[in-house]
Amino acid sequence: MLVMNHPVFRRFWYPVIPIEHLKAGPQRFELLGQALALFLDEQGAPAALEDRCCHRSARLSLGKIGAGYVACPYHGWQYRRDGQCVLMPQFPERVPGPSIRVKAFDCQERYGYAWVALDEPLYEIPRIPEAESGAFAIVHEFYETWNVAGLRVMENELDMAHPGFVHLGTFGTPDHLLARDTVVQEFDGGMTYTSRIGVSVAHHAQETANERVLDCTWYAPFMVRIRINYTDGGPPHLIVNCQVPIANDRTQFVQFCLIEQNRGIDADKVVAFDRAVTLEDKGVLETTDPDVPLDPRAERHMTSDEPGIVMRRVLKRIIEREERATAAE
Repeated sequence: MLVMNHPVFRRFWYPVIPIEHLKAGPQRFELLGQALALFLDEQGAPAALEDRCCHRSARLSLGKIGAGYVACPYHGWQYRRDGQCVLMPQFPERVPGPSIRVKAFDCQERYGYAWVALDEPLYEIPRIPEAESGAFAIVHEFYETWNVAGLRVMENELDMAHPGFVHLGTFGTPDHLLARDTVVQEFDGGMTYTSRIGVSVAHHAQETANERVLDCTWYAPFMVRIRINYTDGGPPHLIVNCQVPIANDRTQFVQFCLIEQNRGIDADKVVAFDRAVTLEDKGVLETTDPDVPLDPRAERHMTSDEPGIVMRRVLKRIIEREERATAAE
């Protein structure tokens, strides 16, 4: 499966850029090959337009913001969040007609990011209860490009057979090569996953913590919430990982964690630990084939691969459903 071959991937929400980045002015991002100009409108809400002025095709992302409108750097034409041109400085008395516009995309703020859907979304932006409870602080960890398919990263996040090989420098241990008490349950557009696995160290470095208890939710296509509790009763560690597809073999790796407040946890140490873990994964994942087969017969599997197999099955079902709907139109 190559994401650029399936239009259905345009119908999901993706966290394309941190809101903080937009405070400096318009920014460019390529989502599934679509160049976007992102900016903050007059209300301070994120907006997304195609990054191409309808006059002479200059990049709007190189322009400036005035009164919540983005101005083209070439001739100064100004556009509002719905793509309509509102001012041509050379003819200030004229009201630009409805044809003088650029394409606009759905854009919302959630959890400190601007989320974009290129076409009508199939599902709402996933809700993360802990991020909205007030009991946890959101700590933004990583925003960077990886040369890997998003689905490979999602499978890796719930693959409990690899830590004893890939993560020996952080939490993995050869004494625990498989999780136990694993339960996987599908729902429309995702799945839940729970399990237990022995580890060598906890995120908060409590010496008595030697087993992770995992409570995870995967949301199609490329977002996962991972809640890690420890058997010593210490504070939980929550990670939200999103893979934003740039192209078939490139994804924007977006990750933030949720740290329970009033527990005296050193956020810098948590981020440093997660940084070490992600770099261990990166070294392996960037060697994998971006064309992830949805046919289960195309790759060999073991029982611990069940979460990844479910992901592939859910995505295959969504792709086929949308292809049938398109053919019937």
